[in-house]
Amino acid sequence: MTVVTSSRPIRSSTWAPLRRMPASIGLCCLWIGIVVVIGITARWISPFDYLDQDPLARFARPVGSASHILGSDYLGRDVLSNLLIATQTTLMIALVGSIICALIGTTLGLLAAHFGGWLDNIIMGFADAMASVPFIIIALGVLAMFGSSPLLFVFLVGFQNWERYARLTRGLVLSAREEGYAEAARVIGVPPRRIYLRHMLPNIAGPLIVQFTVNFPEIILLESGLSFLGLGIQPPATSLGLMVADGRNYLAIAWWLAAFPGVVIVLTTLSISLLGDYLRDRFDARLR
Repeated sequence: MTVVTSSRPIRSSTWAPLRRMPASIGLCCLWIGIVVVIGITARWISPFDYLDQDPLARFARPVGSASHILGSDYLGRDVLSNLLIATQTTLMIALVGSIICALIGTTLGLLAAHFGGWLDNIIMGFADAMASVPFIIIALGVLAMFGSSPLLFVFLVGFQNWERYARLTRGLVLSAREEGYAEAARVIGVPPRRIYLRHMLPNIAGPLIVQFTVNFPEIILLESGLSFLGLGIQPPATSLGLMVADGRNYLAIAWWLAAFPGVVIVLTTLSISLLGDYLRDRFDARLR
């Protein structure tokens, strides 16, 4: 009897965060889930090879053709297949770039907080210099000088906003030093590397995860913008920005070529940004 009554509060407390979640955040999570599934399975669920051309089916309108649900482009390629592969490419670039950015910024922030002194001044001074210049100008200069190879492009977008991680990590580590657990671990002889990796990082992971969700859509927009300008992903590969760039020349006769990838970019960046704001409100006790 007591077991039955005690299980109800546990079940209600388990689902309480979901019931308190706004409907808009639920829709954002649903869209992000759909995009993630597309990014994983795009190669298998595409109705056609995205490079297949059919000159007889050029500029087929959406829903106007039984074989091309979202229409076809100026070469007769299926827009839906291109859209699925482009979404996968853009997500992979954004994910790898965000991970590189987080690793670089978090590592430099830990080094600045641990050693302090001249190293702290150098890292934070470099971070201030990076923040003072729009990153797209730096990216345009690097890509124009060295060319646009996929590896260089991924590492380049991975350097966007690393200074935010560095500043955030440095401030969180300095605050954590004032708390008892870090000092107690140091007194009993725990190595500094173990203190940072096993004690401090798990406690400061929440704000870093929020920063990751904020940085992720910005990298998507950076990749889309550079590909739109012709300095990002190059044909025969495809991405959302490259699809928009190809479709802008045919807006008068084939609006769907730029509209569909543009809608995916807007919905994906908006959903991740709203989710990041929601997570920030949940993690930051001062905002609550």
